[in-house]
Amino acid sequence: MDSQLGFIEQSFNSRYPFWVRQVLDELPDSFIITDPCTSGHPIVFASRGFFKMTGFSRDEVIGKNGRVFQGPKTSRRSVMEIREAIREERTIQTSILNYRRDGSPFWMLFHLCPVFSKEDGSVIYFVGVQVPIVRKQRHLRSGFGRIGVSLCEDSSGFGESLLGSCRREVCLDSVVELGRVLAMDLVLGSDDRELEVDEHCEASDLEKRKAATAINNIFSVLSHYSKLTGYARHEVLGRNCRFLRGADTDFKTIFQIKESIQTELACTVCILNYRKDKSSFWNLLHISPVRSASGKPPH
Repeated sequence: MDSQLGFIEQSFNSRYPFWVRQVLDELPDSFIITDPCTSGHPIVFASRGFFKMTGFSRDEVIGKNGRVFQGPKTSRRSVMEIREAIREERTIQTSILNYRRDGSPFWMLFHLCPVFSKEDGSVIYFVGVQVPIVRKQRHLRSGFGRIGVSLCEDSSGFGESLLGSCRREVCLDSVVELGRVLAMDLVLGSDDRELEVDEHCEASDLEKRKAATAINNIFSVLSHYSKLTGYARHEVLGRNCRFLRGADTDFKTIFQIKESIQTELACTVCILNYRKDKSSFWNLLHISPVRSASGKPPH
């Protein structure tokens, strides 16, 4: 099992360097990256936001299939829709009930998107963003005490989401009573709450935009590092960064970088570098030593 996990990690790490994985880890969103080319379609990366939301640890997630988060009340139809999207290599957004490590269920908007290889256009990974579906619960006070009212924040309006009921019929008396209470304008405050297990509700436009934004941020990180210089990872590792220099690279700036390395001090410079296709670009470069516990840079 350990050797298989090592192979899975090595496969992902060989494609994306450490700093890419580090930037991904700093994104606030909850998401996973899976490898459809490996048997079992395992998870090869999970964000800190994902661990925080689900309660799982890294060792409990990497190498596992996404079905580990499903439970007895997870909709088989939603699961089949996701599997069909994976088979057809297309994007999908769907609401699904998943389970945390402690067994507690929660509704989430799942946004799945394929990652295509720039070499041959094949799908190499899938990115899955999870956005918890929450509803605003306003606490209103009348002469009879406080009344908790759940308002779904989607385009369906009040008529489908009154008194904690989504897409269920609400009696006319309840609507009239709610209107009377709202008219009192005695809102004391509000807080977000998660949907109940049997209270299926579509994600709001805000939650859908949040998922789409997260996908864009992730793809920006994944694509940026290769577009910057045009070099592949195997063409960079083990080489001195001299290969980025060109005819118009300022040697005074190069000397400043060398001096910074020799004196083990940080520096920031603006240097003209060259891509693989020989086109030039200005690079704002920051260099800083990584020190050990003793305060000395490792050699």
